[in-house]
Amino acid sequence: MNIYFACSITGGREFEAAYQEIVAALTAEGHEIPTSHLVQSDVMENEHELSPQDVYERDVNWIKKCDVLIAEVSVPSHGVGYEIGAALNIGKPVLCIYQKERKVSKMITGNSDPMLSIQAYANVEEAISQVRIFLGNL
Repeated sequence: MNIYFACSITGGREFEAAYQEIVAALTAEGHEIPTSHLVQSDVMENEHELSPQDVYERDVNWIKKCDVLIAEVSVPSHGVGYEIGAALNIGKPVLCIYQKERKVSKMITGNSDPMLSIQAYANVEEAISQVRIFLGNL
């Protein structure tokens, strides 16, 4: 399956290790993740050469081509919020996962779109389990 994995980049990298483990698990299961480079520690260095327009066009194109969008939303991010909205707008299934104890925007938690699922997790193993359940239910 082609999965667009969305995570905070400029908003904060507090959960970078979780991003990496989730993407590693999905990749090991044979999923294609065009955004896998965004979970790496050197993402800011590698992305700085791209113009904002290049990033926008690339990412919107990846969203159009993906089967699903999975977003880790523990850290607020304008970009991730935009990506979630863009995916839902074109009918893509979206899973938002976040660490329990974190506050998530009411623009996400209040959205009743049937293509949107939202799950809290206690640890990365539970996050991966929730992702697998979501994908298995598609």
